[in-house]
Amino acid sequence: MEKIRARLNIGSKSEPVKLRKRKSQLYSKEETCPLDNGVLGVHVTVFTVAFRLINCFLVQTSFVPDEYWQSLEIAHLMVFDYGYLTWEWTAGIRGFSYPLFFAAIYKILHFFTYDAVQLLVWLPRVVQALLSALADIKLYCLIQSLEHSDVAKWTYICQLCSWFTWYCCTRTLTNTMETTLTTLALYYYPLPGSKTHSSTKYLILVALAVIVRPTALIVWLPLLVFHFWQEDNKLKLITHLCLPIGALTLGISTLIDCIFYGKWTLVQYNFLKLNVFHNVAEFYGSHPWHCCLAHKEFRFIYPVLPFCMVFCGIALVNLRTWRRPAACALLVSNLVPALYTGLLHQRGTLDVMGHLQTLCDDSDPSTPPLPEVLFLMPCHSTPFYSHIHCPMKMRFLECPPDLTGDKTYVDEAERFFADPHHWLRTSFPYKSMLPTHLVFFDVLEMELSAFLDGNRFMRSTEIFHTHVPEGRVGKSILVYQRH
Repeated sequence: MEKIRARLNIGSKSEPVKLRKRKSQLYSKEETCPLDNGVLGVHVTVFTVAFRLINCFLVQTSFVPDEYWQSLEIAHLMVFDYGYLTWEWTAGIRGFSYPLFFAAIYKILHFFTYDAVQLLVWLPRVVQALLSALADIKLYCLIQSLEHSDVAKWTYICQLCSWFTWYCCTRTLTNTMETTLTTLALYYYPLPGSKTHSSTKYLILVALAVIVRPTALIVWLPLLVFHFWQEDNKLKLITHLCLPIGALTLGISTLIDCIFYGKWTLVQYNFLKLNVFHNVAEFYGSHPWHCCLAHKEFRFIYPVLPFCMVFCGIALVNLRTWRRPAACALLVSNLVPALYTGLLHQRGTLDVMGHLQTLCDDSDPSTPPLPEVLFLMPCHSTPFYSHIHCPMKMRFLECPPDLTGDKTYVDEAERFFADPHHWLRTSFPYKSMLPTHLVFFDVLEMELSAFLDGNRFMRSTEIFHTHVPEGRVGKSILVYQRH
């Protein structure tokens, strides 16, 4: 920690000592990171990649709708437009730059005719796992260059032990990509005395993080100000790096958004207007006053977690006698929630999509009726076509925010849950209009029993979802089929 404090050296700006260039690696400016020691006898790079791939496949649960509806669903629509969705429902996303990353993966799979549903589901997550592994390695290398090897080793161990990192780092969330880009940018950040700094690289990565999620600027603004204050040639920093990189990144992002929206759109302005000025995010839940904005989630502060791991590593090094018992306690206390949240908690919304996908395989397009699924659940509870990948007709209860200022506005999901029978009667006045399958949480079963019996719906599947049901989310998900 003393070394990091000395490098910040906020009170003074001494001239760097210039060394004569030699061919020896000691004087080389090339990025070096001594990874030879390895972990459990395995090279750090190999161990980290293997660890994150295992991490990827041991996370089989859902977290929040954004991991699909702001990434994979838009990407699937870009590449495979089945005609049941339009660009209209994408109005709430933060632009097309992030989904385009996954759309490129889908396009490659489609080009080589490997667009099987399992690959569409897992390959984006594997790619994200590899990027997270790269961020883990860079974090280790950064601390190795700033502190002694013990601090780097224990920081690395803390990073791998973190259950929330395990839970999030392989998901296709904008927060996950923001965290990955933030960690990579930190590696190249020009901290005084750093051997890995590159102003160009770190500014590009920061710009990408802000494009993916504009709130990344909150984390980086103090560091950007510190860099500007420490820089000798401030004008060159602004004119040769900041302005060109910022303008190019924003220009490319805006061009992508304009192409897909079909009109002039500045997503960053819309994000600010909707989430700050109009506070539309409060529509999806509000929380106590501290932290300023009403809508808050734990994943919003995920990008600062790698920073915290540095202090955890330093704390473990300073424990000395109690270091190993503390590390064992850290491992055990994180292992249980990591496995529980990754394998059990909220897995039903993914499992039900796997079950519904079999309807595509079993159905014969030449023999009507084709399967038609209605999700009577809180909106965006499940993924959609990215996990089905066939033109089966599906519909869910929608909940777009009101942008008109209408005080009496009630979205479709709220209208359904206020009076399910009335909504079903008005939405399906004739039995011929009813879908073939209904999907809902078990907390609705008793309330819908009369409608189900009267329209010859019978339960075909019950899928476990969570041990802690809450509100409209039940312990299980039920699938009813009409006979």
